[in-house]
Amino acid sequence: MQRVLSWLDWLFDDTEDDEPGYDPVHLGGAVLITFTAMGLLYWLLWALLVLEGGFFQKILPSFAVLFHLKTPQDYGYQGPWDRGLFEGLLGNTVAFFLTCALAAGLTSLYRDAARKKTQKHTHG
Repeated sequence: MQRVLSWLDWLFDDTEDDEPGYDPVHLGGAVLITFTAMGLLYWLLWALLVLEGGFFQKILPSFAVLFHLKTPQDYGYQGPWDRGLFEGLLGNTVAFFLTCALAAGLTSLYRDAARKKTQKHTHG
Protein backbone atom coordinates (compact mmCIF):
# COMPACT_ATOMS: atom_id res chain seq x y z
CA MET A 1 0.00 0.00 0.00
CA GLN A 2 2.88 2.33 0.81
CA ARG A 3 4.35 1.77 -2.68
CA VAL A 4 1.03 2.64 -4.33
CA LEU A 5 0.68 5.82 -2.29
CA SER A 6 4.26 6.90 -3.02
CA TRP A 7 3.72 6.24 -6.74
CA LEU A 8 0.50 8.32 -6.73
CA ASP A 9 2.35 11.06 -4.86
CA TRP A 10 5.08 11.04 -7.52
CA LEU A 11 2.50 10.93 -10.36
CA PHE A 12 0.69 14.09 -9.26
CA ASP A 13 3.61 15.91 -7.68
CA ASP A 14 4.00 19.48 -8.93
CA THR A 15 7.30 20.54 -7.40
CA GLU A 16 9.62 22.47 -9.68
CA ASP A 17 12.66 20.22 -9.43
CA ASP A 18 10.91 16.95 -10.32
CA GLU A 19 8.50 16.90 -13.24
CA PRO A 20 5.27 15.00 -12.51
CA GLY A 21 4.60 11.87 -14.53
CA TYR A 22 1.26 13.30 -15.60
CA ASP A 23 -0.01 16.84 -15.27
CA PRO A 24 -3.34 17.07 -13.39
CA VAL A 25 -4.43 19.96 -15.63
CA HIS A 26 -4.00 17.76 -18.71
CA LEU A 27 -5.97 15.00 -16.99
CA GLY A 28 -8.81 17.43 -16.22
CA GLY A 29 -8.75 18.78 -19.78
CA ALA A 30 -8.85 15.26 -21.23
CA VAL A 31 -11.84 14.36 -19.05
CA LEU A 32 -13.66 17.58 -19.98
CA ILE A 33 -13.02 17.14 -23.71
CA THR A 34 -14.11 13.50 -23.55
CA PHE A 35 -17.39 14.33 -21.82
CA THR A 36 -18.05 17.16 -24.28
CA ALA A 37 -17.42 14.89 -27.27
CA MET A 38 -19.69 12.21 -25.79
CA GLY A 39 -22.46 14.77 -25.26
CA LEU A 40 -22.15 16.09 -28.82
CA LEU A 41 -22.19 12.59 -30.28
CA TYR A 42 -25.24 11.70 -28.16
CA TRP A 43 -27.12 14.81 -29.34
CA LEU A 44 -26.16 14.20 -32.95
CA LEU A 45 -27.32 10.59 -32.98
CA TRP A 46 -30.48 11.39 -31.00
CA ALA A 47 -31.42 14.19 -33.40
CA LEU A 48 -30.75 11.93 -36.38
CA LEU A 49 -32.40 8.72 -35.23
CA VAL A 50 -34.96 9.59 -32.53
CA LEU A 51 -36.23 13.18 -32.83
CA GLU A 52 -39.91 13.03 -33.91
CA GLY A 53 -39.51 9.56 -35.44
CA GLY A 54 -36.05 9.96 -36.92
CA PHE A 55 -34.68 10.93 -40.30
CA PHE A 56 -34.96 7.63 -42.15
CA GLN A 57 -38.73 7.36 -41.60
CA LYS A 58 -39.18 10.65 -43.46
CA ILE A 59 -36.98 10.06 -46.53
CA LEU A 60 -39.46 8.28 -48.82
CA PRO A 61 -42.44 10.51 -47.92
CA SER A 62 -40.27 13.59 -48.52
CA PHE A 63 -39.32 12.38 -52.00
CA ALA A 64 -42.95 11.46 -52.74
CA VAL A 65 -44.00 15.03 -51.90
CA LEU A 66 -41.00 16.52 -53.71
CA PHE A 67 -41.83 14.67 -56.94
CA HIS A 68 -45.57 15.43 -56.60
CA LEU A 69 -46.57 11.79 -56.16
CA LYS A 70 -48.44 12.68 -52.96
CA THR A 71 -49.37 15.83 -51.10
CA PRO A 72 -48.13 16.80 -47.64
CA GLN A 73 -51.72 16.41 -46.41
CA ASP A 74 -51.51 12.70 -47.24
CA TYR A 75 -48.91 12.46 -44.49
CA GLY A 76 -50.86 14.49 -41.93
CA TYR A 77 -49.55 17.97 -42.69
CA GLN A 78 -52.12 20.60 -41.66
CA GLY A 79 -49.94 23.69 -41.46
CA PRO A 80 -47.08 25.08 -39.37
CA TRP A 81 -48.87 24.09 -36.15
CA ASP A 82 -49.22 20.41 -37.13
CA ARG A 83 -46.71 19.05 -39.62
CA GLY A 84 -47.78 15.42 -39.32
CA LEU A 85 -45.06 13.00 -40.39
CA PHE A 86 -42.75 15.90 -41.27
CA GLU A 87 -42.54 17.14 -37.65
CA GLY A 88 -38.86 17.53 -36.76
CA LEU A 89 -37.65 17.14 -40.35
CA LEU A 90 -35.41 20.23 -40.16
CA GLY A 91 -33.62 18.97 -37.05
CA ASN A 92 -33.26 15.50 -38.55
CA THR A 93 -31.84 16.93 -41.77
CA VAL A 94 -29.34 19.17 -39.99
CA ALA A 95 -28.22 16.19 -37.88
CA PHE A 96 -27.86 14.09 -41.04
CA PHE A 97 -25.58 16.62 -42.72
CA LEU A 98 -23.55 17.14 -39.53
CA THR A 99 -23.15 13.37 -39.21
CA CYS A 100 -21.97 13.16 -42.83
CA ALA A 101 -19.50 16.02 -42.25
CA LEU A 102 -18.21 14.35 -39.07
CA ALA A 103 -17.78 11.02 -40.84
CA ALA A 104 -15.97 12.70 -43.76
CA GLY A 105 -13.69 14.61 -41.38
CA LEU A 106 -12.81 11.52 -39.37
CA THR A 107 -12.20 9.54 -42.56
CA SER A 108 -9.87 12.27 -43.80
CA LEU A 109 -7.96 12.27 -40.51
CA TYR A 110 -7.68 8.49 -40.60
CA ARG A 111 -6.39 8.48 -44.18
CA ASP A 112 -3.83 11.21 -43.43
CA ALA A 113 -2.56 9.29 -40.41
CA ALA A 114 -2.39 6.05 -42.40
CA ARG A 115 -0.53 7.83 -45.22
CA LYS A 116 1.99 9.33 -42.78
CA LYS A 117 2.49 5.94 -41.14
CA THR A 118 3.07 4.31 -44.53
CA GLN A 119 5.56 7.03 -45.55
CA LYS A 120 7.39 6.69 -42.25
CA HIS A 121 7.80 2.94 -42.70
CA THR A 122 8.93 3.18 -46.33
CA HIS A 123 11.42 6.00 -45.71
CA GLY A 124 12.55 5.05 -42.21
